[in-house]
Amino acid sequence: MKAFACRRCGNRLYFGNSECLSCGSHLGFSRDEKAIVPVDDEGRYADADGKTWYVCANESLSGCTWLTDLDGGLCFSCALTRTRPADDDSAGLAEYRIAEDAKRRLIVELDERGFPITTRQQDPDTGLAFDLLSSAEERVTTGHSNGVITLDLAESDDVHRERLRVKMDEPYRTMLGHFRHEIGHFFWQQLVKDDLLEEFRELFGDERESYADAVQRHYDQGAPEDWEECFISRYATMHPWEDFAETFAHYLHICDTVETASAYGLAPVAAPSHFTRFRDLVTGVWIPLSIALNQINRSMGKGALYPFVIRQPVLDKLEYVARLGQRERSSAS
Repeated sequence: MKAFACRRCGNRLYFGNSECLSCGSHLGFSRDEKAIVPVDDEGRYADADGKTWYVCANESLSGCTWLTDLDGGLCFSCALTRTRPADDDSAGLAEYRIAEDAKRRLIVELDERGFPITTRQQDPDTGLAFDLLSSAEERVTTGHSNGVITLDLAESDDVHRERLRVKMDEPYRTMLGHFRHEIGHFFWQQLVKDDLLEEFRELFGDERESYADAVQRHYDQGAPEDWEECFISRYATMHPWEDFAETFAHYLHICDTVETASAYGLAPVAAPSHFTRFRDLVTGVWIPLSIALNQINRSMGKGALYPFVIRQPVLDKLEYVARLGQRERSSAS
């Protein structure tokens, strides 16, 4: 994430700030300008063209400060949510607030990387929508199906999520990580399914393999002993679809962390797009940076920040994902 500054006083701001702590300005996030901008006491912002924008109607509900062109309307990110907890579900709404914050970061990342977001309104059959559900009253399975991403809001709770992480022997588990993984499934269907399958199958395997059988095998037998040679995680070994989604998530992990590190003077490049090949960013910037961040975490008595090993086959897969974004960015321009 880039670093932000208040347009009125120059004070440093952070993504999601609703008020400048220095000058007291009320703030909103402009997706069009990719910037935090000052809004008036009524939550309005006039852009350089004189168009009026309004802070999202979900500001009090989910803490959303994104701007929309409709007074009393939802912003682009909030409008993607098809289902949320009821107004009287206080626990669910608290978890929903955390999930929506992670989703907004995801949308910014996708915009920055050049991945087009087709909404449910644009494509009722496979467009993107989110069902953010609480498992307090019913069982919720996190997953993706034809553009609809379902997330269990209980994953917003640190204790619940850590319990599952340990139980499933995972090195990393976060709400943002779930969003990044599931959106990988969405973009496989949007960008890979029809015309990029040959190279996909060379790198990830044949997705026509029975998914149900692959899941059963994975939970019965676990990952192969030498899984780290070709996969980013144990979960990625389950099926080519999961391998792609895990790789997509790690592509976003790396891009966002490198961009943030650069914005705060901790990395020598301004953006991943400055590299012709993504693998060069990984080997030249990300691996040294992640090693340093792992050591910093250990200095604080915590585990590795990025407990993953990236070998050549994984680099090839990351490069494939990066080229998808470059391809879409080029076609859009």
